[in-house]
Amino acid sequence: MKVIPIQFLAMVTMLIDHIGLVWFPDHIVWRIIGRLALPFYAYAIVLGYFRTSDIQRYLKRMAWIAILSQLPYQFAFHRLEVNTVGSLFVCLLLLRLLDKWNGKPFLQYLLAASFAGLLEFIPFSYGAYVVLLVLIYRYAQAQWFTLFHFSLNVVSIFVKGWFIQAFSLMATVLIVYMPDFMRSADKIKIPRIVWRSFYPLHLTIIAIVYYVMSNESLKEILRAL
Repeated sequence: MKVIPIQFLAMVTMLIDHIGLVWFPDHIVWRIIGRLALPFYAYAIVLGYFRTSDIQRYLKRMAWIAILSQLPYQFAFHRLEVNTVGSLFVCLLLLRLLDKWNGKPFLQYLLAASFAGLLEFIPFSYGAYVVLLVLIYRYAQAQWFTLFHFSLNVVSIFVKGWFIQAFSLMATVLIVYMPDFMRSADKIKIPRIVWRSFYPLHLTIIAIVYYVMSNESLKEILRAL
């Protein structure tokens, strides 16, 4: 089995982002490239929602990935928040509930606002930003993706000071205006298990390597070996 092209790009850009965050925080180019990861993941969640034959199993799988990733996420990045897959799980659950309440627009708006507020309050990685981005990919026409994503980034700059997040717009530009480039990644075949295990596994490796490199006692032991 192979993952869809956007999933491969999501994994690569996320890995670049996390390496830069942990080991090269002063080199902004790593983080700029990494800004593409969340839109790719958000779009992949929407695609997965439409393509899955068993939404309950999809939700359970996302929940387990989020649970397994939480401690590695906290150890790797020293952040007391729910990891990004946890945020995407909530977004996937929201899509399911919105479709169940189809035909009740007031309740749908109230539900979306409640979920966005929940992710800000607890907090979750990216907060309400990821909820709104997923909703853009779910409900907007493709030709409006770029404008709505740009508007979301402008709001995030004024509200949260997320200037670097503006570079995430490039991912939406690739999705909308460069479909040939996106399809070119289709030649890269990756087992589905890699897609499902990549997030918790790479966080675990980063956390272990970071801990070993920062622990003088362990470094002395390794040198002795």
